[in-house]
Formats: sequence, structure tokens, C-alpha cells
Amino acid sequence: MEIKKVTDASFRKYGRIVEGIDFSGLVEALAKTPLPADVVYEPSVASLEALPVFGELQKKAYGELPIQIGYCNGNNYYLNAVEYHRSSEINVAGTDAVLLVGWQPDVEDDGTYDTAKIEAFFLPKGTAVELYATTLHYAPCNGDENGFQVAIVLPKDTNLPLEESHAGGEDARLTARNKWLIGHPEGGLPEGSPLGLKGANICIR
Repeated sequence: MEIKKVTDASFRKYGRIVEGIDFSGLVEALAKTPLPADVVYEPSVASLEALPVFGELQKKAYGELPIQIGYCNGNNYYLNAVEYHRSSEINVAGTDAVLLVGWQPDVEDDGTYDTAKIEAFFLPKGTAVELYATTLHYAPCNGDENGFQVAIVLPKDTNLPLEESHAGGEDARLTARNKWLIGHPEGGLPEGSPLGLKGANICIR
């Protein structure tokens, strides 16, 4: 599929490049985090949250709301699922990466989504983007054969385990705090995950 740049005008539907904040220390710290053969996600990492950029992001990007900084690292070329939050998510590229994104209003009333509407954008090392709350996304993909390391910034406690049961309609797609998921049947998700992606399980290779 075509991979555009996050500087392309078509990305404005999904997010924006974050400017005015120094991410160099965070990029350096990401290089020290694990880079497995598969994909690992840690929602909150103390060493990343101890960096000066944490305070800047909390103040400037999230209007003083409590936040968390974690990472999503590994090797991946497939869509597998999409998720969305009731808040923006900031991605900071510690390496080159590719983001597969869609638009939440394109989700059908029955909770299905056509993967043909997914778009791919190249996120170069050192670049930070804000993905809007209406942007469908999931794990990044490799920017090259060496894997990816991406810092994930979200409101505090996002993606932590739920405390109550959820069923029916959109509520059934809530799989963690502030995380609504739509999986692909071929996405390798845990048994019982909410499915609804129709079409190919997008692969960027």
C-alpha cells in the first residue's frame, strides 16, 4: 500500500506534528528500552516519566491533566486491530516507524470497519505526532528491517485493566481503561477479543 509522510496534507484528518517541545532526551532513552522480535507495550515507564519532557507534555500537550509515558516496541508489519480513546495519543518515534490509521466516524453502526479505508504514514525518528481521539490506530509498524521503538503518551491509567464488566454495543469493545478495540479475525488477538474489521488484514510489506 502507499505509505505517505506525516507531513502530507492528508494526515491532518488524523493528527498533527507536535512542535515546540524538545523530544531528544526521550528519543535517547527509548534506545535503551527492549526491542523484541514481536511487539511489547508498556503503558507507564518510570525512567521515561522521570525525563524533563514529561512535565512539558503534561503542561503543554495535555493542559495539566495527569499523563503517562510508555512505549510500544518490536517488529510488526500488519494491522491486526484498531483501537481508539476518548483522548489524543502522542507518539514519539525513537526509530523510523509506520503508522496505520483510520477515522472513527467510518466505523459502521454495527461496529464493523472496512480495512480498505486504512491509510499508512511514515513517522521518522525524532518526530512526535498527536493522534486525535477520532483516529483509529494500533501498534506501529517497522520503518525498516531493524524494528521500531515508539514512545506512547496518554492520560494517566489509559490501557490499564478494567475494574467492571462491559457488554453490549460500543461498551463491548472496551478492553482496557479508555481503550475501545476492533480486532481482525486474522489478527492473532486473545480469544474473546471484540472483532469487526472487514477486508484484508493490512500488511505494509
